Amino acid sequence: MHAQDIIRSIEAEQMKSNLPTLYIGDTVKVGVIIQEGGKERTQPYEGVIIARHGAGINQNITVRKTFQGVGVERVFLIHSPRIESIKVLRRAKVRRAKLYFLRDRIGKATRLKQRFDRPLQ
Repeated sequence: MHAQDIIRSIEAEQMKSNLPTLYIGDTVKVGVIIQEGGKERTQPYEGVIIARHGAGINQNITVRKTFQGVGVERVFLIHSPRIESIKVLRRAKVRRAKLYFLRDRIGKATRLKQRFDRPLQ
């Protein structure tokens, strides 16, 4: 057995199978496990997927939201044990692989047209 086969088998154990299909432009709610003192809780982070990177176990998404008038972006490793759940709230019609142009837009200009031909789960 080669080293690559061993690595692949370990990665296969760590990968999540219950994830929805994620597309660029989707509005998602990511449940992130936060540790405060000795307790753990799930904190929701809701925003639009503006980028996807990587493949397999290393796949990550960049989620952008506006909080108190300030744009906040966060990168999530989707197979991480710190991610409890990812729920798709709505899908948007986009014509780009990366939505970095949303960084320059403010308010209603950041809205994306909703798409109904893809199921949410």
